[in-house]
Amino acid sequence: MFGAMQHNHPISSSSNQITASSNNNISYLIQQVSYNYKKFTTTKIKYARLRRPFSSKPQFRFFCQSKTEEMRIRKYSPFLESSFLSANGALACHEWRAVPDIWRSSADKYADRVAVVDPYHNPPSKFTYGQLEQEILNFSEGLRVIGVKPNEKLALFADNSCRWLVADQGIMATGAINVVRGSRSSVEELLHIYNHSESIALTVDSPDMFNRIAEAFCSKAAMRFIILLWGEKSSLACEGIEGTPVFSYEEIVDLGEGSRRTLFDSHNARQHYIYEAISSDDIATLVYTSGTTGNPKGVMLTHRNLMHQIKNLWDIVPAEVGDRFVSMLPPWHAYERACEYFIFTHGVEQVYTTVRNLKDDLQHYQPHYIISVPLVYETLYSGIQKQISTSSLLRKLIALTFIRVSLAYMELKRIYEGKCLTRNQKQPSYLISMLDWLWARFIAAILWPVHLLAKKIVYSKIHSSIGISKAGITGGGSLPLHVDKFFEAIGLKVQNGYGLTESSPVVAARKPSCNNDLLKVLGSVGHPIQHTEFKIVDSETNEVVPPGSKGIVKVRGPQVMKGYYKFSSVFLSYHLCLLLNLLRNHSRYIIVGRNLQERLLPRLVIHLLILPLSQLLCAKNPWATKEVLDEDGWLSTGDIGWIAPHHSTGRSSHCSGVVVLEGRAKDTIVLLTGENIEPVELEEAALRSGLIQQIVVIGQDQRRLGAIIVPNKEEVLLAAKKLSIVDVIASDLSKEKMTRLLYEELKKWTSECSFQIGPMLVVDVPFTIDNGLMTPTMKIRREKVVAQYREQIDKLYK
Repeated sequence: MFGAMQHNHPISSSSNQITASSNNNISYLIQQVSYNYKKFTTTKIKYARLRRPFSSKPQFRFFCQSKTEEMRIRKYSPFLESSFLSANGALACHEWRAVPDIWRSSADKYADRVAVVDPYHNPPSKFTYGQLEQEILNFSEGLRVIGVKPNEKLALFADNSCRWLVADQGIMATGAINVVRGSRSSVEELLHIYNHSESIALTVDSPDMFNRIAEAFCSKAAMRFIILLWGEKSSLACEGIEGTPVFSYEEIVDLGEGSRRTLFDSHNARQHYIYEAISSDDIATLVYTSGTTGNPKGVMLTHRNLMHQIKNLWDIVPAEVGDRFVSMLPPWHAYERACEYFIFTHGVEQVYTTVRNLKDDLQHYQPHYIISVPLVYETLYSGIQKQISTSSLLRKLIALTFIRVSLAYMELKRIYEGKCLTRNQKQPSYLISMLDWLWARFIAAILWPVHLLAKKIVYSKIHSSIGISKAGITGGGSLPLHVDKFFEAIGLKVQNGYGLTESSPVVAARKPSCNNDLLKVLGSVGHPIQHTEFKIVDSETNEVVPPGSKGIVKVRGPQVMKGYYKFSSVFLSYHLCLLLNLLRNHSRYIIVGRNLQERLLPRLVIHLLILPLSQLLCAKNPWATKEVLDEDGWLSTGDIGWIAPHHSTGRSSHCSGVVVLEGRAKDTIVLLTGENIEPVELEEAALRSGLIQQIVVIGQDQRRLGAIIVPNKEEVLLAAKKLSIVDVIASDLSKEKMTRLLYEELKKWTSECSFQIGPMLVVDVPFTIDNGLMTPTMKIRREKVVAQYREQIDKLYK
């Protein structure tokens, strides 16, 4: 800032004084940047000759006068807005750098193809790819008009719909960060997420949802404005929101459309912005984990994280132009979200549905793919089994016989194809492998005609009723083995994947081969996807264990999160930046005298104190990221698993490298005997019974295992009548008789498991999202279930 000056008289270093009207404080400048403004300063330097009363040496005092013009930063998605930017001298990119960039490519390739169909909102909506791109651009510009700045956080609390997609991508395209959650979460959870994320405004699904949370949010949250995606503003509860602007979705889009028209028509309007491209390493979204074990943590996912999924999921789902997908999962969930971004780059049609309408929509739309969680496939399985069991005796006998034959055929097929899992590192001899292969081939050849006949007579009808023509994609939980085997037997492809919110989320999956058959190893979650590494480590020593050995699963790749929000490193980096700038700007003056040293040292001390204090005061959990993400980028998943060893011959010759999961480390039950038990195996076995609707295995610090069971009351009553436990005309069953019947059923289905269940608590109320005992992604919150029934559990063990 200060130019070099020459003078004939010597200048005394000790008496030189510098004053400036512009603030040179680095923290002030950083603050200004955080408010999205840059200051351009033109400085005029004046000097005057001064004399001290008792000195003959001339002195100079410098005065710095500034003229400052404020320019607003406009962050942009470089490829999405490339046509607009090229005319303004801003950087236009010809490749994807941010998630919203995908819409420009899709609009160019598939402009008139239908992108989304949303039949269950008012009004029902349908967008082509060209329309969807314009809608996103208008929404993002509308947000800028109402004052949304880059890097600010906007809460987006809504369910899956075409407007959710527009809002999500519109927020990202401004360089802001969306904080996402669904409408079925509790008020307390939504409030925690809003405040913890430091969101500045709320985008909400409907008036009904806002009215449910209004009282808490109006009194305990600061909202700059509210955006309503669906419904009328007149339906909002007015109490508490006076003075807070409320915008409808249509108003935001209209504001954006008008502003974009002005920017295109007026060169002067465009000159008020400083154009800055969104970086691939910028945070795109904050996704809060489901919180099965406490308050959810905010996962920071960058554009680079999500772009990895967009570019690499085709290996799992080879989507083609014109394919139809049905979506019913919460769109804020990382699994559904990454899949949606990916499929929209391939010209597919997405149909939004609900759990209530899923069955009808599968038949009506006949989708090529459905992306869902294991619970949906379990429900489909139960529905098919019920339909078979209620058929006439002859049809029931034929169907069950065919299914048994097909299950046996597929078991033999796995043997001769080398797709039987084993943890044993020692492989069988070549001779034994060959005899085993010949035997499996021979028996399978005998069963094959019956299996083929079953496909034509029985399974074709099942396929028609389900309506999925290519594959079902499942993730977000463990797919029960019996469900997996059943769908394999009837010829419905189910591709099981694995991932976490912290990994954007997919890290492994079963992939189709070149002949569109699945490289399917039952019981596994497939191979790691592109650019992703796996290792299994010992839970105590953290040493890598050999293939086939159990341990904690760790993953590394471009999709792994930046960290948990409000982790101390964010604040550490901030104050280190201040410190470095301070030293850089003042180091040349340190030696010139005591005055500058006295001014510098206190500021150094302050920032050095802030470094540790920021960890304590500003971070919700300062070590949360460090617990799961090490310095080398390895993410500890918290899951127990193993990697299949390499076998060149035998039943496991095509299993090498597949990942097998056996439960959560935190779910492990430790009995008083010291035995460690994974409850998932028992629960999956028990759920094969049509009498058991839900189950949670318990027994931590007890002598034996127990279970909390939600019965399927209709099926239990029907079974009791068949066994003559009650009269045929009975309409109810006593708790004692129900418990006895369920206990025998439990013993039957878990007899082959390593451990057996002892005492059993039968409860009437199912575990649901509404009562807080299930997450929005339909996982049972074990700790909350145990806490709710703590007294009954204590009595049970006494």
